[in-house]
Amino acid sequence: MRHQHFKLFKPYGYLSQFITNQKQARKKKMLGELFPFPDGSMAAGRLDEASEGLLLVTTCGKTSAKITGTGMEKEYYAQVDGVITDTEINKLKQGVNISVEGENYLTKPCKAKRIATPTLPIRAKKIRDERHGPTSWVSICLREGKYRQVRKMTAAVGFPTLRLVRVRIGNLHIEKMQAGDVIEVPEI
Repeated sequence: MRHQHFKLFKPYGYLSQFITNQKQARKKKMLGELFPFPDGSMAAGRLDEASEGLLLVTTCGKTSAKITGTGMEKEYYAQVDGVITDTEINKLKQGVNISVEGENYLTKPCKAKRIATPTLPIRAKKIRDERHGPTSWVSICLREGKYRQVRKMTAAVGFPTLRLVRVRIGNLHIEKMQAGDVIEVPEI
């Protein structure tokens, strides 16, 4: 059987799954509503409902495991509340303490830098009115993926995330994709 692989720009407001048995989640938007993915498709990793960006979908369990379990680098653009400083960027690079499943966890060192406002699709839900203060953007590259890790990291240094977009997994980038776009790729 020939496996298929897709890169998807997951829009804000979608769950990173195809089906659910949870009653409260049945009214949520699922990935299968975006594209007629083949039977056996699975998201390789997850983005929470409020996050957007690159999500890989595959019919191959080995490929999915490779993406989620090998420390493949993932790059995120985070719009944060306030103008993040070099001091806080350095803290992110060195690792910060966050809570993971109720336990204290020190994140692994990562790449982080302040960036200019990136060219991204307009989000379906407005972030907030600009009169509530300035925002800034940071690029964070991780080789681990704890639940809501980027959001917890920026909050730990005093700059809560307002918008989070994953732009790269390994060598695959969102390029000029728009929210909801799906592109079949030969391999991951």
